Amino acid sequence: METEASSSKLYEICLRRHAAKPEALLEAQTEAERTGGRFEKILLDKNLISGTDMVLALAEYLNIPPIELQHFTPDPQLMDLAPRDMLHRHHLLPLCRCGQMLTVAMGDPFDIIGMVSLHDHTGLDIVPVVAPDREIADLLQRFTREPAQHLEDILRDVAESEVEVGTAARDETSLEEMLESAEEAPVIRIVNSVMVEALRKRASDIHIEPMEKNVRLRYRIDGMLYESPSPPKHLQAAIASRIKIMANLNIAERRVPQDGRFKIRALNKEVDVRVSILPTVHGEKIVMRILDKSSLAANLDALQLDAKSLANLRFSLAQPHGMILVTGPTGSGKTTTLYSALQELNQPDVNIITVEDPVEYQLFGINQVQTHAEIGLSFATGLRSILRQDPDIVLIGEIRDGDTASIAVQAALTGHLVLSTLHTNDAAGAIARMVYMGIEPFLLASSLLMTQAQRLYRKLCPACKQAQKMPEELLLTNHIDPEPFRDVTIYQARGCPKCNNTGYKGRAALMEILMVDDHIRELILKNANSSAISAQSVKQGMVTLRDAGLRRVAAGTTTFEEILRSTGGE
Repeated sequence: METEASSSKLYEICLRRHAAKPEALLEAQTEAERTGGRFEKILLDKNLISGTDMVLALAEYLNIPPIELQHFTPDPQLMDLAPRDMLHRHHLLPLCRCGQMLTVAMGDPFDIIGMVSLHDHTGLDIVPVVAPDREIADLLQRFTREPAQHLEDILRDVAESEVEVGTAARDETSLEEMLESAEEAPVIRIVNSVMVEALRKRASDIHIEPMEKNVRLRYRIDGMLYESPSPPKHLQAAIASRIKIMANLNIAERRVPQDGRFKIRALNKEVDVRVSILPTVHGEKIVMRILDKSSLAANLDALQLDAKSLANLRFSLAQPHGMILVTGPTGSGKTTTLYSALQELNQPDVNIITVEDPVEYQLFGINQVQTHAEIGLSFATGLRSILRQDPDIVLIGEIRDGDTASIAVQAALTGHLVLSTLHTNDAAGAIARMVYMGIEPFLLASSLLMTQAQRLYRKLCPACKQAQKMPEELLLTNHIDPEPFRDVTIYQARGCPKCNNTGYKGRAALMEILMVDDHIRELILKNANSSAISAQSVKQGMVTLRDAGLRRVAAGTTTFEEILRSTGGE
């Protein structure tokens, strides 16, 4: 009867608050009456109501405060007040303590047993507040279990003597044995755990590297590799086989490199994973690149550029024809910038075709072509074909040779907007590279709209960044004038649980944009070197990569050390 009364009252509150559709509420109440289940749990399990709306309804019904925990960092001392299994079992998150009173966030405020157990164990008076169950579960997962313990928990029932892997044994292992070992529960749990941990840490790559006596596991987070507790050496071959099965690769072939991809769904995300397997002297090294489409910038505004860079980029993209070149080393965000531009240009009245190697993200409404060099589909041949497909905008993944460069320039001159990338250090270097590839200067001067160099820098974690004194010795060593920074607050990285103790969280782009105007065209026609072109562009207001980075330091976004690292040699 008590359950029916609470169900009826919650139904009325949800209906009055428009927390869910009336028919959904009625469906959940009917099922609760029929099965004896709980009304609120049925709503949540069937995704008929959002977690926040359910929290507000429960808070009103029980007359206890609601709370959101998205930006909350638990106090480790409070987390140690109770056994971790108790906190996980009852979804209890201690928030603060005042004397004998302990405020605790609960995903299920009806869980009286959980409150009584916590009171009995701590001897404190429990003051409950209600929070989204998913947020509590996520915080408990992140802050009550160290990665090393997490891996030990997974491997607790795996004895080292079960499998022995050596050079001879590896070569003699039968296909049936490899399949069997790859499908064992501990191996599946290890691989799943590695993938989930990568998503939780916002890693872009996972490196599983066989050494002589151990296996090294590393995650690339914000461009830097961080070591993590690793799986045991004796499961090395089984883990490789499991990943090959997921990527639909040949598990019997361990002598040649293999590439594949698969999709996973975890932590409310669906991501593509690109797999590269390379045989080494101690086994197969595996690198998995995580391609999370949700992390792509939806438009140019989301790239967080300075106002001038954004205006120049938008102006160039608005032109009906011409060539835009984005340059920078591998991992500098060139593809992300171009995809962001394409998503902004992607309109029903525009035909966009790309030729890429590989196609990293599949974008709705854009025709994407994957090159296959082994069958003769290169950038040049693909580009020739797509120009017969009546495109308005063409994206070339990379200009690698003179043939591709020549076709791209011709396309830009014949009424197409062409976007592509090059591997050069600065914006002016792209012009010299195109001339070196055999493009006549007069053709380049007529077709080029803009060249852009970019780098990625790590942003300071806003939760733990710390003010510091001016590092004058560092600035003088790197020929940076300290005077412009006298009246601003300079920050340094410190580290906290929110940023995995790195001091940095997330990355953003630095851009050096060289607009090709009449002065620059004149220099191109004179076959001037890149230094002269760069000097003229700076005179006309171009912001170099180093200067763009120093502006971010002055704004408190990052550190001197990070800018010097990311723009080193500029």
